[in-house]
Amino acid sequence: MNLAELIFYGAELAGTAAFAISGAMTAIERKLDLFGVLLLSVITALGGGVTRDLLLGHIPPRMFERYEYVLIAVLCGLAVFLVARCSKERYQRHMPRISTINNVFDAIGLGVFSAIGVQAAIQAGFEQNWFFAITLGMLTGVGGGILRDMMSQSLPAVLHKHIYAVAAIAGAGCYYVIYRLGINQKIAMAASVLLTFAIRILATRYEWSLPKAE
Repeated sequence: MNLAELIFYGAELAGTAAFAISGAMTAIERKLDLFGVLLLSVITALGGGVTRDLLLGHIPPRMFERYEYVLIAVLCGLAVFLVARCSKERYQRHMPRISTINNVFDAIGLGVFSAIGVQAAIQAGFEQNWFFAITLGMLTGVGGGILRDMMSQSLPAVLHKHIYAVAAIAGAGCYYVIYRLGINQKIAMAASVLLTFAIRILATRYEWSLPKAE
C-alpha cells in the first residue's frame, strides 16, 4: 500500500467512525435499544459505500470483504451507547450540544465519503465522465444519511434540511476539478473534505436552505 492509498484508507476509516457516531446519536435520540443503535451505526457508516460499490458493479460490497469497517462502526456505536446509558441524565441534559456534535460528525463523514466516491469512480475508469464521478461522490456521501433518516422515521435531511446534498456535490466537484488539473490527490482530498464540511457547518449555523415552493 503506497502513501496515497494509505491516506485514502485512513480517511475512509475516519469517515466510517464519524458516520457511525452520528448514526448512534440519532438512534439514541429516537430511543432505540442497543440493537437499534448498533444497526443504525452500521447502516449510517456503510450505506453510502455499499451504494457506491453496487453502482460500480463491485459484488459483494467491500463491507462484506473488509470486516474492519463493520467492526469500527459497531465499536463506535457501542461506545456512544455506553456513554449515553452510563451518564443518562447528563446526556439528556446536554441534548442540544449533543445535536451540534452529531452535526459535526455527520459533516465530517459527508465530506470524506463524497471525496472517496469520486476517487472510486476515477479508479474504476470513469475519469473522463465528470457527471458520473461527481454523482457517485454525492451518492456515496449522502447514502448512509438517507438510510439513517428513513430507518429512524425522519424525512431525509438531503430532501429539505440546511443544504446537504449540495454540500456533497460541491465537495465532489472540488475533488474532481483539482484531480483533473493534475494536482496532488492528497490536496484534492483535503480541499474537498474541508469545502463540504465548511458548507454543512455554515448552512446549519446560519440556517441556509434552498428555496421551497411554499
